[in-house]
Amino acid sequence: MSMRISSVIAFSLLLTACDNRPDNEILAEAEQNAADQALDDGKIECAINGESDYTRGCETERLAGEDGVTMIIRHPDGGFRRFNVLTDGRGLEAADGFDKAKVSIVEDGKIMVVVGTDKYLIPAKIKSDAKSETAAADEPVQAGK
Repeated sequence: MSMRISSVIAFSLLLTACDNRPDNEILAEAEQNAADQALDDGKIECAINGESDYTRGCETERLAGEDGVTMIIRHPDGGFRRFNVLTDGRGLEAADGFDKAKVSIVEDGKIMVVVGTDKYLIPAKIKSDAKSETAAADEPVQAGK
């Protein structure tokens, strides 16, 4: 009798589970929202001090001032780099230090910024004509978030 009652309970639980299946559209929307939030959390992929593997460990911060917008990228080890966000089509430039920032498009909506031995993959809005200019020359392109 005990076996029969447990079988009925298990069968009821299975039926209940089938009726409460999550909607795939809702799951897809939740996954997209989580991905969008991850992009908006200020963290970017970086490879610091000559590392070859990228991690999502650097954090970005934007500060607006009289001289324009400054982007600060904070490293997991406590170090940081400052960049001036340019509006003349060149993208970013290193705000301090003697190393110049090299900016290149790596894929739609993402640029790579290299300064010294540090590399950053940054989401960016890229002008459509900037892609052809970058293919022709190794010049930095307009970037912004």
